[in-house]
Amino acid sequence: MTVPYTHKIASQGFGSIFKVLLRWTGSVYKMVWQEVLVYLLLYYSISFIYRFALPETIMRWFERLVMHIAVFRNIIPVSFVLGFYVALVVDRWWGTYKSFPWPDTVAVLLATHLGGMDGRSKAQRSEIMRYVNLTIAITFSKVSPVVKKKFGCYQDFVDKEYMTEREKEIIERLDGNCGTHITYVPIMWACKVVDRARLEGNIRSNSAQKTVTDEILKVRGRCGSVMGWHDNNIPLVYTQVVTIAVYSFFFFSLIGEQYIDPKQGYNGYSIDLYFPVSGLLQLVFYMGWLKVAEALLNPFGDDDHDFELDALLVRHWRMSRLLSQPAEFDLPPLTRGDDADVAKDEFGSDELVPKMNSKLYPSVEIDL
Repeated sequence: MTVPYTHKIASQGFGSIFKVLLRWTGSVYKMVWQEVLVYLLLYYSISFIYRFALPETIMRWFERLVMHIAVFRNIIPVSFVLGFYVALVVDRWWGTYKSFPWPDTVAVLLATHLGGMDGRSKAQRSEIMRYVNLTIAITFSKVSPVVKKKFGCYQDFVDKEYMTEREKEIIERLDGNCGTHITYVPIMWACKVVDRARLEGNIRSNSAQKTVTDEILKVRGRCGSVMGWHDNNIPLVYTQVVTIAVYSFFFFSLIGEQYIDPKQGYNGYSIDLYFPVSGLLQLVFYMGWLKVAEALLNPFGDDDHDFELDALLVRHWRMSRLLSQPAEFDLPPLTRGDDADVAKDEFGSDELVPKMNSKLYPSVEIDL
């Protein structure tokens, strides 16, 4: 799950941003520490050989190689290629999140337009929301290995009350015949239940039926978008070019960042240090950038930056039951007062009809 941290910097002040720099989970330190360790081991190995193991003539040749590579490695346009690639991946990551299906609107519309408190109406609302959540669960199980562990087969959906045995048989048969994902099937069942509710009079108008049906079909469209984001990747050649560019840069940096003997009088090499400060900073920045892109390229796993789809399914299930099955005492009456009249609604119950407040809504006379 993407690590939350903005609450740490809700109020600006001196050093407020530094509160997030000490976090380990989801941090750049956690992402690049292995690369940093390998880089330092190789760097100091080369530096030790240069300082203590090479003969004089080979040392002079190595120093010229260091100066040549120090200039040559800057030809690689790492910042340009990597920056454009990360921007593309982040845009894809955010587009994936915005395409996630949410059953909340369907549940609210059902509670509004299929709002009877009798057993039949409650059963129809429950069936429709179960089918909507089944579609979402099947979609997530197709794209996320984490959800796939929970729903490895259709029997798991039955065990967790997403579908019945009879429905499992129908879906298994259709899945074997069409050879593609069958997320459309529960949506079709949900639309059929809505149509049946309209014929039975539980939905009171054709426009209400269309509103509910359209919102159910939007869930199906979002599920298709999630599948599309998963199946259609950024071209492999672009990922390969960026990865090769970054690792090549740091391969040459192992030599180009070496400090050579200042006694030789080379231009730009007047000091001798044992720690590659600039090279290490470049490694953290560029490698951290690349690791972010690798983590966001497929956000359906269980990394620190991935979407927690398993928890999202639990949330959808709970919200669907909460919103689609309101009890009578959950609906507050209008406040009774001097500016309210009691009227009979279409169900024969008392309903408060407030009068227009002349102070807030003054009458307007139009002279013709």
